[in-house]
Amino acid sequence: MTKSDLRKQLRTARRQHVNALPESMRTLVFRRPPGPLLGLVPEGATIGLYRADPFEAPTAAYARHFFEQGHELALPRFAHRGAAMEFACFTDPFEESDLETGPFGLLQPKSAAAVTEPQVLFVPLVGFGAKGARLGQGGGHYDRWLAGHPGTTAIGLAWDCQLVEALPVEPHDVPLAAVVTPTRFYGPFA
Repeated sequence: MTKSDLRKQLRTARRQHVNALPESMRTLVFRRPPGPLLGLVPEGATIGLYRADPFEAPTAAYARHFFEQGHELALPRFAHRGAAMEFACFTDPFEESDLETGPFGLLQPKSAAAVTEPQVLFVPLVGFGAKGARLGQGGGHYDRWLAGHPGTTAIGLAWDCQLVEALPVEPHDVPLAAVVTPTRFYGPFA
């Protein structure tokens, strides 16, 4: 099965899974990072997150948690559609008043927000393997950014239905340090 076919299959499964959950359950399951995950987050580390679409594992509660623990937050930002992804400071995880619509139609830090480099990065994914393989959206933005920042701890957030027995892995695919689902913590991986 190709990566493209697998993405279609997994997006459908994810959509069906999330639609079957009660609305209140969608936000409760990723309310607070589990203890083993907190062991991967150094004190004072800048935390990079993503703004979840309606079917991705939500990150809003994690953003508030890390902000309340005194961590600087960062979100991806694109200057234009062809630009490389960078991370910029995100200072209002409660109201999101410091965000604007970017070139892909997603909210991102305003252009005046300072560029920063997360030491811990929560990454979106379409699928994952039990040993840390990740199938992303297909644009390669996160793999390119992680390849340029090899010291970053990349952690996936996913629904249980996104676990895949075998993923096609290519040399440019950057593995995850851990994955958190509503029912399990996978990792840390070497």
